[in-house]
Amino acid sequence: MSAAPSGLRVIAAGPLSLVQDAGRFGWQHLGVSPSGPLDRQAAAWANRLLDNPWGTPLLEIALGGLELESQVDTWVAVCGAELPIALDGQARPCGSSFAWRAGQRLRLGYARRGQRAYLAVAGGFAMTPVLGSVATQCREGLGGLRGDGARLQAGDLLPCAAAERPRATRVPPAFVRPYGDRAALRVMLGGDAPSFDADQLAQLFAQSWTLSPQSDRMGARLQGQALQAPVRQWSQGLVTGSIQVPPDGQPIILLADRQSMGGYPVLGWVHPLDLDRLAQLPAHGQLTFSPVEVQQVQAELRTFYRFFGR
Repeated sequence: MSAAPSGLRVIAAGPLSLVQDAGRFGWQHLGVSPSGPLDRQAAAWANRLLDNPWGTPLLEIALGGLELESQVDTWVAVCGAELPIALDGQARPCGSSFAWRAGQRLRLGYARRGQRAYLAVAGGFAMTPVLGSVATQCREGLGGLRGDGARLQAGDLLPCAAAERPRATRVPPAFVRPYGDRAALRVMLGGDAPSFDADQLAQLFAQSWTLSPQSDRMGARLQGQALQAPVRQWSQGLVTGSIQVPPDGQPIILLADRQSMGGYPVLGWVHPLDLDRLAQLPAHGQLTFSPVEVQQVQAELRTFYRFFGR
């Protein structure tokens, strides 16, 4: 007789809690988005604190409100948004790992600063990949606990094995990022940028933009003085971080659950590491743009990936 499955039981799921890994790649030619965590740095730190490899499946918790009960002795790490963390009523610090014993309940309150927290367990969650990934894509019905793209709900059991670690760890203070209601994003101009009038490109960088509450994991919608975009007659492939300008002139920054093609003009791409800041910006938060050269972006990404062992 096989043993009954064990892991973490969901008591309360919060507004939007999703299983994510490094993402679903190799299927964009069929229109499948990559998904994965919106704040890759916070997710990478949660796994690093537990010595999990890059992309080990974890949870992305939007705003908070998650409560779990463990059925195994394990270790857990929570990084990202600043929110209250309590293990059987005892406070635990964000950006740290700590022991979690069978029968104990872990509760994440609602975020005071930032928007998304990431919860990893030692060894990760054991789930069946769909198209090579367990990343949850609600719109396309892919990945997650049952492979159907559903968000977590009360009663779900997240399978994981018992695990031990010799010591607790924390994100070093030098790497702790402050969260607030403002973000500065660097942009690599390109794509259709040469077709924009010079004054329109200057306007992109000169003003402060507001993050619309209509934003989601597919794209961050901005509000500000509208840009005048050129007309394009064909669609083109898109990547995460693309800045599209639709006919209303209000830019859209494409995020992890984006489409793979689109017809709106693209005037550039946000630095991939700056998308993590955007992921933690609240609705109605302010953001500004500044130009950056692709060589600098490449150098910073190489450093990032070497550090996290990708």
